[in-house]
Amino acid sequence: MSREENVYMAKLAEQAERYEEMVEYMEKVAKTTDVQELTVEERNLLSVAYKNVIAAPRASWRIISSIEQKEESRKNEEHVAQIKEYRGKIEAELSNICDGILKLLDTHLVPSSTATESKVFYLKMKGDYHRYLAEFKTGAERKESAESTMVAYKAAQDIALAELPPIHPIRLGLALNFSVFYYEIQNSPDKACNLAKEVGVHLSFYLLYWVSEL
Repeated sequence: MSREENVYMAKLAEQAERYEEMVEYMEKVAKTTDVQELTVEERNLLSVAYKNVIAAPRASWRIISSIEQKEESRKNEEHVAQIKEYRGKIEAELSNICDGILKLLDTHLVPSSTATESKVFYLKMKGDYHRYLAEFKTGAERKESAESTMVAYKAAQDIALAELPPIHPIRLGLALNFSVFYYEIQNSPDKACNLAKEVGVHLSFYLLYWVSEL
């Protein structure tokens, strides 16, 4: 199929809520970026596809982890063993999804991006999926995922601060996700709050400006 046909099929899959197939179609589109960079629409379709594919297993992992903690507190070792095995299955699924988009970003999307928005968008996306890995990885693997998240977010932030206006949606989204990383993965609530406050300040000035123009 042509690039246009794959985009159309991705939209069709989205309407049918068949997000795994939406990912497949958009992966084919993303692999053509050596010829032409993704449009804003194509970029957003790719993001929506992966967000919806990973949403369910992330939610499942949180639920199972919560149940596991309860069973551990009850010292129900047989159930804990079963839950750990099941959790491992979910984690393998999460790893597979994250590895897929990260490979696509590293081999096609980040290298081919030329526009500032695209660069920040893809680096933010790279940080997001490394962060998702850090949510459930342990030990050295968690440390590696956290470090990769930091590198990607920092690279995106450097470009955003230099080239995007403070109220640009991608820059604001990056700051919010970076703050989540500091809070949930790095256990640094102060840094998380500072970033979140910065977003709030920029939005406040923006709203005040438009109110004054009414």
